[in-house]
Amino acid sequence: MNRSSPETQQTRFDQADTRLRRDEGIAGALRGFVDRARSGDLGMLPVIFGLLLISVVFTSINPVFIAPNNLVNLLFDAAAVGLIALGVVCVLLLGEIDLSIGSMSGLASAIVGVLWVNSGMPLPIGIGAALATGVLMGCVYGFLLNRFGMPSFVSTLAGLLALLGFQLYILGPSGSINLPYASPLVRFGQILIMPDWFSYTVAIVPGILIVLSGLRTIRQRAAANLSPGSLSVVLAKAGVLTAALLLAAYYLNQGRGVPWMFGLFVLLVMIMHYAFTRTKWGRSMFAVGGNAEAARRSGINVKRIRLSAFILCSTFAAAGGVLAAARLASSSQQAGAGDVNLNAIAAAVIGGTSLFGGRGSAWSALLGVLVIQAISNGLTLLNLSSSLRYMITGGVLAIAVIVDSLARQSRASHGRA
Repeated sequence: MNRSSPETQQTRFDQADTRLRRDEGIAGALRGFVDRARSGDLGMLPVIFGLLLISVVFTSINPVFIAPNNLVNLLFDAAAVGLIALGVVCVLLLGEIDLSIGSMSGLASAIVGVLWVNSGMPLPIGIGAALATGVLMGCVYGFLLNRFGMPSFVSTLAGLLALLGFQLYILGPSGSINLPYASPLVRFGQILIMPDWFSYTVAIVPGILIVLSGLRTIRQRAAANLSPGSLSVVLAKAGVLTAALLLAAYYLNQGRGVPWMFGLFVLLVMIMHYAFTRTKWGRSMFAVGGNAEAARRSGINVKRIRLSAFILCSTFAAAGGVLAAARLASSSQQAGAGDVNLNAIAAAVIGGTSLFGGRGSAWSALLGVLVIQAISNGLTLLNLSSSLRYMITGGVLAIAVIVDSLARQSRASHGRA
């Protein structure tokens, strides 16, 4: 048998190390992205492309769509529904559903109005009671699933009717409660804007966090004698994101500025993203959504994970109801009705969270709700009927589900190969 000399082996090692380092650079990252896309892992690419397409179409028809102040109004409107969609992501990751999110948000707004305006209690007590109701309903849904195996579709459908009935009951014959326009809550939902300097500072923070996280990962992998990854890729990601956020902040500041309410929504998205990707609980969520029985056999408390997901979903729905009341300056029978359920669930799915469980991201709620609100805002500027908005939103949702199904089939075929 022919054996290679030590010099030849060292040369091969050096060549392999050179190829590995080349693959770790920006070009390697791009090749990796293309490979993932071919295997069906499109990530958020479709929704970003769709958002750009929607913006171009509506701007070409009515240039007011892209005006800074119109985009500010769009962000104000997106915050409440986006917060509800963030909760929907939690249950969809497990392959479950919550159909009562609209009624939960409507009941939360009614609780705030009744306790704060009608009963004269302090505003924090009203908001706390609304959020506590969300926690309670999440516990009920989780208990029904864990104890009796009741499908979430059925339990939350029953909850939808019960919560709607309770909302109508506490509002009474008037059916509507006006919130004080000069109150901090209403000002938060309609007027309050970040100072320019603060919006620019906030725009820089994500890039700094990406660099710090990337450096820590590189050091940890190098200490473990693993391929450390490329610093150039980390810096490129941080640079592109920072430039995009600074440009967005600058453009919005040409109008009224960045709403504090939307900033709160983005902050909660970032917190949930960290929880999903950096904590044991988050990894357990994906494991249970991918295969609940395998997760149980690996030692994960599946019942506890399911309970936490439903609690978060209902609580975020209640918080979204509070923001909706702040935006409308009222608590009424119409709160949470209509297309709230459709828009929240559609936002999560359109943003890239799978209906089949095991795949999704907190950013899905952000990108998805921007698509939903862009369609709604654009059609409103064109003075078209709400019927078209329902049909177009339904069509976009169908396309998102089709893309998700095709991606699953592609990943399955590559896995078998």
